[in-house]
Amino acid sequence: MNVFHEYARYYDLLYRDKDYSGETQFIHQLIQAHAPHAKSLLDLGCGTGAHATLLAKAGYQVRGVDLSQEMLQKANERRLQLASVLSSKLCFSQGDIRQIRLNQTFDVVLSLFHVISYQTTNADLLAAFQTVKEHLKPGGVFIFDVWYGPAVLSDRPTVRVKRLEDEETLVTRIAEPVMHPNENLVDVKYQIFIKQKYGNTVQELYETHRMRYLFQPEIELLLRCAALELIDCGEWMSKQTPGFNSWGVYFIARGGGR
Repeated sequence: MNVFHEYARYYDLLYRDKDYSGETQFIHQLIQAHAPHAKSLLDLGCGTGAHATLLAKAGYQVRGVDLSQEMLQKANERRLQLASVLSSKLCFSQGDIRQIRLNQTFDVVLSLFHVISYQTTNADLLAAFQTVKEHLKPGGVFIFDVWYGPAVLSDRPTVRVKRLEDEETLVTRIAEPVMHPNENLVDVKYQIFIKQKYGNTVQELYETHRMRYLFQPEIELLLRCAALELIDCGEWMSKQTPGFNSWGVYFIARGGGR
């Protein structure tokens, strides 16, 4: 499965309407509520570094990790545009969140924008949670969000079309879902058309993103297997109790002593 390869070149354009600023403020509030003295953050699955950069601006020292070299190139380009004082608060590394070991611990580990739902098997999830455990300081917290199972099954994914453009490029993305109920998986098949406005050329890309939708009892069990304790969860951005309409739900776990 080829995920975030050519697609990475147009990722920021496709998500230019995403409220990164509002989400960063929301994450900051969660950190202040559960780890008020936190200074160091590990962002697993950092993508192009949008959240990481805003969190650095909020005063945190941020280490970002991503599997995609193309996404990390965008993240480093973003970092190099910052003033040196702010740039020094950011560091990006290539790695698989199921395996990477940085020989460093952090006050908070983050995994945002459904990165955990990209861990599609129980073994993948356990490995990712073990990575979190290995990189958390005693008493540190882990904040992540997922596709929430009750909502996915109640409001099933449908074909969606998204169009966005900038001064040079027009992007059209068609997302066609295929559900696998016995594995709790959805294959999101993306067909992406990129039109260059001034060359009148059109490029066509295909990617399949396999996503795991998750339920609170299994998350609690898998976290416990990694010696992490679930301490809070809520609907993303609203903090309301998750329900059948809550596609995005955040979970917060605390690590114990070593």
